[in-house]
Amino acid sequence: MQTNLAPEYKNTADGITAEGILRKCVHCGFCNATCPTYQLLGDELDGPRGRIYLMKQVLEGAMPTRKTQLHLDRCLTCRNCETTCPSGVDYGHLVDIGRKLVDAKVARPVGERALRWALKEGLPSPLFAPAMRLGQTVRGWLPEALKNKVPARQPAGIWPTRRHPRKVLLLAGCVQPAMMPNINRATARVLDAAGIQTLVAAGSGCCGAVKFHLDDQDGGKAEMRANIDAWWPYIESGIEADIAAGDDGAVEAIVMNASGCGVTVKEYGHILRDDPLYAEKAQRVSALTRDLSELLPDMVEALRGKLHRSDTVEISGMREEREGLNAVDARLIAFHPPCTLQHGQQLRGGVEKHLNALGFNIRLSNDEAHLCCGSAGTYSVLNPELAYQLRDRKLGHLEELRPAVIVSANIGCITHLQSGTATPVRHWVELLDEALTRPVD
Repeated sequence: MQTNLAPEYKNTADGITAEGILRKCVHCGFCNATCPTYQLLGDELDGPRGRIYLMKQVLEGAMPTRKTQLHLDRCLTCRNCETTCPSGVDYGHLVDIGRKLVDAKVARPVGERALRWALKEGLPSPLFAPAMRLGQTVRGWLPEALKNKVPARQPAGIWPTRRHPRKVLLLAGCVQPAMMPNINRATARVLDAAGIQTLVAAGSGCCGAVKFHLDDQDGGKAEMRANIDAWWPYIESGIEADIAAGDDGAVEAIVMNASGCGVTVKEYGHILRDDPLYAEKAQRVSALTRDLSELLPDMVEALRGKLHRSDTVEISGMREEREGLNAVDARLIAFHPPCTLQHGQQLRGGVEKHLNALGFNIRLSNDEAHLCCGSAGTYSVLNPELAYQLRDRKLGHLEELRPAVIVSANIGCITHLQSGTATPVRHWVELLDEALTRPVD
């Protein structure tokens, strides 16, 4: 797509990057076929090709309007279009630039600004945990819309204390420790069973995605730099205490058990590429980052003999009969692969393949497994009508399988899907953890 940048963007980093992306687009429209908002709304400007035209106009000097902003806001940034695109258009990075340029010129209504500020400042805040505990205490009295965002309190179990020569860093995340603490602890227990020690660096926090995608790219970058600073001693020189004890203290990976965080941290190198102090470190951090599912191939043999096989399983207080004596868990488990896993990180098939190899009965939905569930970070708060339509569409396909449990790989998807179904929605690592640590007599 030929683009003539306006003088104000011609020699800027954003302008040069955007122009390179736009030149790959050949107007084919294949992207619209897999765009969730185009599927719902049928509006060319609510599909990737139409949004690309809007951003191209802005880059060429056209004044954006509130309508321009709304069409960009409605994008889930699911990046399904990137998977579909035959020309390799890097739409995710382009829409980051487009939103930044439009937001600089189009003022938002006061109420919208207030909500976006509350989300970007509140979710990564230390006050989020006590606020979540209060919400869980009074959850039964909350209005439905708010209750949907406050999961019931869950037991978290213990963090393993064994030391291993193999070590990884885990990003605890900003909301996950308060909303669903068992996910991190289950991760640590599963890795421990595979002979891998899980460490959480003091000073690490939000991956930066919340602020970065809510009109505060500078704030998001500051959180990214803080994580790099927290992780760098573990990456560069290992852990002094462990080295003194006689083993190699260096970590082999930075593990993400929330795919939304994973896709962001894997892009630190791109986002901070022009930062003279952090560009090189960010590239190394991104290269070390692994989604938890990427460790499964190496863990299958280590875990295989440690899984408990029994005739019943207990989940959420319900005991169910198993089918098949050789299965770890023969109940049908439906897997929802988050967009940040299958499109953002281009990781598909690994969870299903390796959990089935371990004795689970896990399946994708028969229809539209590639489409977004509508969670998309803060999207379900900012665009609830579209988000709930996508949620119900996704759950309709998943529940056609009649699963005993639905699993996913991102806390946002888990919370969003659970708000629309009585079927338990879990992180896949929790089921693996229970097969390791909670045998049923």
